[in-house]
Amino acid sequence: MISKSKNLIALFTILFLLLLGIQTYFLYKTYQVKEREIYKDIQIGLTKFTDELEDNGGLRKISDDSLQDIFIMLNNKELSKKKFLAIFEDNRKKTEDHFSQYVDYKFKKEKYKVAVKIEYLSIVFLPTNTDLIDKPITLYETKNKLVKAGVSNTGRWRTSSERNQKDKENAFLIGSKTSFEVLNMKTIVFKELALLILCCTLLLSGVLMLYIFTIRNLIRQQKQVEILHTVVDNISHEFKTPIATLKIASKALKKNLNPETLPLIDRQINRLENLMSQLHKDETGEGVPTLQPEDWNFFIEDLNFTYPEAQFTLKNNISQELPFSKSMMETIIKNLCENSVKYGASVVNINIANPPNGLEITVSDNGQGMEKKELKSIFEKFYRIQSNNIHNTKGLGLGLYFIQQIVKKYNGKIEVTSKLKEGTTFKIQMPYEN
Repeated sequence: MISKSKNLIALFTILFLLLLGIQTYFLYKTYQVKEREIYKDIQIGLTKFTDELEDNGGLRKISDDSLQDIFIMLNNKELSKKKFLAIFEDNRKKTEDHFSQYVDYKFKKEKYKVAVKIEYLSIVFLPTNTDLIDKPITLYETKNKLVKAGVSNTGRWRTSSERNQKDKENAFLIGSKTSFEVLNMKTIVFKELALLILCCTLLLSGVLMLYIFTIRNLIRQQKQVEILHTVVDNISHEFKTPIATLKIASKALKKNLNPETLPLIDRQINRLENLMSQLHKDETGEGVPTLQPEDWNFFIEDLNFTYPEAQFTLKNNISQELPFSKSMMETIIKNLCENSVKYGASVVNINIANPPNGLEITVSDNGQGMEKKELKSIFEKFYRIQSNNIHNTKGLGLGLYFIQQIVKKYNGKIEVTSKLKEGTTFKIQMPYEN
């Protein structure tokens, strides 16, 4: 049983971790898809940008003819590399504000914070295949600076002029790259996926709570089953000896015709045999004798004989046979009275009344009483009141549980009132018609 439960717990854990992994992978892939969609939209929005620079709010661009002249001058060493780089740096600074405004306006509706950089990677003089630059040159850049490019587009284009044959021979192959990044990508994507993330989190939390609740219940039930098996084994073993002993004693006493002890022994034998039979049935049992008016007196006589140090006072207002199980009513009376004695009572008052269409049993004592917080738990199976986490009285915690089951069988109800150091009162009401 324990091994099977451990296997179920292990399987449950594996399945939960698998579900967690699937959910995490699903969210990660969804994030990637959404990120690609955003970058695709930005790429489309900036595709025609280089063609619109000259007509976009005065944004300055060096013309192709001017570029070729500058490249020729650099190649012929008529222009120093420092001045060459200064030309492009100056162009970048003068266009930065307009470029940034253009990009911000382009994606204002989507609230994208976009960083863009357009640069030359190489400037190759084709006749000699010589690269005129040893590092990239930035042409245009937004005020928002790139941290890590999300998408980069590279391209190559050739400069030439139709003005004369000499210029045609001075052709250059330009390698360029446009890089851009959405700096607030995570914020945007997580906002759009907020509902999905919330649903996944709630689903996982629900499964986890169900898992924890199931494991706790399983552990608690296993403990109860182990305790119950121990209780049944112990009771079965312990009952055999007193039953056999009482039967022998009863036979011996019958020979001596002892009129006072014989009825007591016979009642105890019958009770023990009923208890033995109940170990193999439901606790509430069936097929037991009905209740006679004098049976209540016998219950109290047995208690007085068993607990001579306590005073049991019975007020019996019953004068007719009642449609209740004798053994069950005996269980109620004796369990309540024995509990009173166990918890310090010296005086126990029992009142049996029969108001119209019902039976009313009241048991009150002058024992140590209970705290209010204990009252909601005392009818639980195996529950025992503790003091400083220590059980001060012997018992299995089954007495009040059995009482509650009997009262439920007869559709009755139990009321409990108690005060510390003053005592406890149990009031049980059960209708005649079940």
